[in-house]
Amino acid sequence: MYRRLDPDLLVATIERLAVRIAARFPQSDLLNVCGELAALGRDSAKRAEHLGRPNWALRICVMLIVVAGFGVFLYLAARLDFDPGTRSLFTLVQSVDALFNLAVLAGAAVVSLLSIETRLVRARAGKALHPIRAMVHIIDMHQLTKDPGMAGLAHLKTSVSPPRDLSPFELTRYLDYCSEMLSLTAKLAALIALATEDAVIAGAVNDIETLAGTIAQKIWQKIMIADVGVSPAEAD
Repeated sequence: MYRRLDPDLLVATIERLAVRIAARFPQSDLLNVCGELAALGRDSAKRAEHLGRPNWALRICVMLIVVAGFGVFLYLAARLDFDPGTRSLFTLVQSVDALFNLAVLAGAAVVSLLSIETRLVRARAGKALHPIRAMVHIIDMHQLTKDPGMAGLAHLKTSVSPPRDLSPFELTRYLDYCSEMLSLTAKLAALIALATEDAVIAGAVNDIETLAGTIAQKIWQKIMIADVGVSPAEAD
């Protein structure tokens, strides 16, 4: 039970996070982003389930083509001139060379056919990762202007300054929600990697996890600064 990433529980966690954000920041854009993250989670769960299923129709077609190709190879090999009565070394060398070239081409064709399913799954998995990577950047955009160093300095605002009306405690909660969303987004990418078990997709997922972790690190630096301004009553 605790050895695999459950898509349903992951989506339920995102939905609970949306409820928590709604309770504290009901009018915030972050709530809308979390709602989109929940929808992305449901979509990613469906895609991961689909990616994990074997494509039997494609496999049967590939096997039929391989068997037919093997039959053609045997037919052509049988027609090559191996008659020792000719006593022609040149003819024998030509026949062996032709058979070798035919075997190499047939082997390359078989390898290409057998990798079709892997390449199709890899392409679909790559498309599934694009919106997940975009979500990481969207979450980052929503925390950019949340600067704990500007708390209590409203008199220094200009006409184009972004709104900074959150208290230090509210700011820490907002940033903490962003950090949680980043972690959950990385887990959605992990769903795709676990479904495909492909090294190339695993590398792309690692890049997303590294990106999310780097942004989360910056967010926690902001949280540490904001925590200084949180009163004991608010912390309780």
